[in-house]
Amino acid sequence: MKKLKHEAELVKAALLAGMKYGEDRGAVEFEPTDSANERIQYIYRLLVHDQKIQPLPEDQVSQQSMRHKLALWYAKQLPKDHPLLK
Repeated sequence: MKKLKHEAELVKAALLAGMKYGEDRGAVEFEPTDSANERIQYIYRLLVHDQKIQPLPEDQVSQQSMRHKLALWYAKQLPKDHPLLK
């Protein structure tokens, strides 16, 4: 798994986009007390369920791998000339 150049920023943006996606879909309401790890796991599972991303093999699912998958998901939605992709 190759780390993306701006992975931390992509994960933050993916977290916001994933939260909006889940709430707009009516699947979840995030609470202010939810940890980032809980949100990442829920968004990852939701995107896998909706077939927006390919699931990882269960033995490879970790916080780091879920963060990476969310960053890749979000990066694919950005325009080619976006600063986070450079």
